[in-house]
Amino acid sequence: MECMKEKNMARCTCTYEGCSRKGLCCECVQYHRAKGGLPGCFFSKEGELTYDRSFSNFMKDLKK
Repeated sequence: MECMKEKNMARCTCTYEGCSRKGLCCECVQYHRAKGGLPGCFFSKEGELTYDRSFSNFMKDLKK
């Protein structure tokens, strides 16, 4: 499967500029799942800015 990094970058909502996985969705999901969390793109804009990628923060973010 060909990576569509350029296309992904246009939609990536991650605000962490130093991220080496930016635009590489499959690598991003694997990284955050291994850490027990979710990627920033799963969160609202406000939720993403907390940099708390935990499932509990995701559930709180959904309720807002």
